[in-house]
Amino acid sequence: MNIQNYINGQYANPLNNEWLDNYCPSNGDIYGQIPNSSKEDIELAYQAAKEAFQTWSQTTPEERSRILIKISELLEQNLERFAEAESKDNGKPVSLANTVDIPRAASNFRFFGNAITQFASESHESVGQDAINYTLRQPIGVVGCISPWNLPLYLFTWKIAPAIAAGNCVVAKPSEVTPMTAYLLGEICTKAGLPKGVLNIVHGLGTTTGQAIVEHPEIKAISFTGGTTTGAHIARTAAPMFKKLSLELGGKNPNLIFADCDYEDMLNTTVRSSFANQGQICLCGSRIFVEAGIYKRFKADFIAKVKTLKVGHPSKSDTNIGALVSKPHLEKVLGYIERAEEENNTILCGGKKVSVAGFENGYYLEPTVIEVTSNECNTNQEEIFGPVVTIMPFSTEDEALKIANDVKYGLSAALWTNNLKRTMRLSAKLQVGIVWVNTWMLRDLRTPFGGMKASGVGREGGFEALRFFTEAKNVCIKY
Repeated sequence: MNIQNYINGQYANPLNNEWLDNYCPSNGDIYGQIPNSSKEDIELAYQAAKEAFQTWSQTTPEERSRILIKISELLEQNLERFAEAESKDNGKPVSLANTVDIPRAASNFRFFGNAITQFASESHESVGQDAINYTLRQPIGVVGCISPWNLPLYLFTWKIAPAIAAGNCVVAKPSEVTPMTAYLLGEICTKAGLPKGVLNIVHGLGTTTGQAIVEHPEIKAISFTGGTTTGAHIARTAAPMFKKLSLELGGKNPNLIFADCDYEDMLNTTVRSSFANQGQICLCGSRIFVEAGIYKRFKADFIAKVKTLKVGHPSKSDTNIGALVSKPHLEKVLGYIERAEEENNTILCGGKKVSVAGFENGYYLEPTVIEVTSNECNTNQEEIFGPVVTIMPFSTEDEALKIANDVKYGLSAALWTNNLKRTMRLSAKLQVGIVWVNTWMLRDLRTPFGGMKASGVGREGGFEALRFFTEAKNVCIKY
């Protein structure tokens, strides 16, 4: 099916009438087309957002809250429809979309719908100076939100919800690889009563459509999730224009496993943190470091569990590993596996394409475990973003910390230990934005989310997101 842009509350074809093919990862077929939008479409969306901002920015938090919560309710009512669309478009198991992606997208709208009614600023009495200072938190204006293909609706709404909750209007671009649920979201927003122009969804390539959003002189802030190279380009473009930037970029996340951990819980969770969503989550634990005393046991048990994971069509209830998102991405991941062997690392299991009966042209890959001899190899330094993990032993806590931090990324880490002192020491010293201890992907939407180093700039989530999407203005009154 052909999808359209959603501008000023209406669906419309791109002004240039140019289109891009949309592929189904599970079978490799083209199943529709999406707009290949130009800067003229972005300008049209901007003008709609600019006009809407005049009234939307003056609505009460309670009114904005009511609409966001209604969007959440409608998403929940259409859960199966959205989950099936997400699975078909992305290649992930429909069971994952049903239990994680779409429920989380609904939660994003509900959370920020409630959060905006509790969002408060500060005041300061200047004792002895007969003055009081208070801070206004005002919406920025028109903002740009650009989201990736791995968690299409989940991360799309993670940006849109706080932006419109804070009173901004949005020009948003979903990934051209996975546009379907963003397209369907426009229909939901209209039914929920979101005023025309508050949210505008424009489809197209990052190099053209995305670039037009980033370089638009009147779009005041950019929230981007995606690759580090693209993030660096956005930063170079936006910096001379003094735009606010939130960049959530790549990761090469360490799992540090100590002998005193709860072994079975660790083992089961580590399998999940390695291969959930085909390993296409920026938070996946792609480097696994295991204390030497349990390394041999872990290697045998981990490989045994990985070999039980079923690669299959995303619609099947017993599928653990669905299709990778695109043919180019599959080829990229296979290239990393080939390079790992060239570096004299050992492929312990997986590493090959899978032919699923009836869907032989789909983008399937075995879950892959690679034993590396050094953290300095490219396999351990570069983000692969697929169902590929490395394992390596360590001897001491200091060695574990050193190799965990010895990458350019700093998004998240998982620490497995029942030693409280070690937990406190390492949690403080790990150069990441998120540390999970004896768990993984346990999220509380009130907490700050983001990374250090090449993993990004700024934080999303909770009041951090509402602060990003507002300007702070101090007012000082002498009385």
